[in-house]
Amino acid sequence: MTGFALSLSLILAIGAQNAFVLRQGLSGKHVLLVCSICSISDAILIILGVFVVGELVSQSGNTSILEIAAVTFLVAYALTRFRSAFAGSNGLDMKSPDHSESTFKIFALTMGFTWLNPHVYLDTLLLIGGGAAGLEAEQRVAFAVGAALASFVFFFSLGFGARSISHRVSDPRTWRWIDTGVGITMLLVATSIWLG
Repeated sequence: MTGFALSLSLILAIGAQNAFVLRQGLSGKHVLLVCSICSISDAILIILGVFVVGELVSQSGNTSILEIAAVTFLVAYALTRFRSAFAGSNGLDMKSPDHSESTFKIFALTMGFTWLNPHVYLDTLLLIGGGAAGLEAEQRVAFAVGAALASFVFFFSLGFGARSISHRVSDPRTWRWIDTGVGITMLLVATSIWLG
């Protein structure tokens, strides 16, 4: 549950990748391809973060340093979400996507939004990997499964549910609730890591 909550909180932030998945979902074109690339890529990076970065940190005995860094980032990020919720957001501009885009172009765009995004490495390798530092082997597996599952649930829900929420994503009030929820979840996960 901790892995799931941490991963979902990090993915929920409004960004170029999520906007792209939403727009693709609204078009109804290549949705399975886009959602699969995003979630499988996340799963690969989460596994590397949990079993390589997390293990290296655990073996070095410096788990407290990464845990402090993760908690500090999560609290700071939660504060930015609360500030965004308080200030209000303009929502996402959901212009109709180009229906003529080829499979290869969509593949290339999705790979770019995923693998060229510096935040994905911070989120999966460092924050999620840091969240797993100090866990026992079985706990680490459960943490990684939960974190990867959150990615699959989010991206497939976003892509295939885009049409049903299209009227909501442009509403600033929706993003105030999302930002507030993300901020609260971040604080809860930070507390869990700190006390864990």
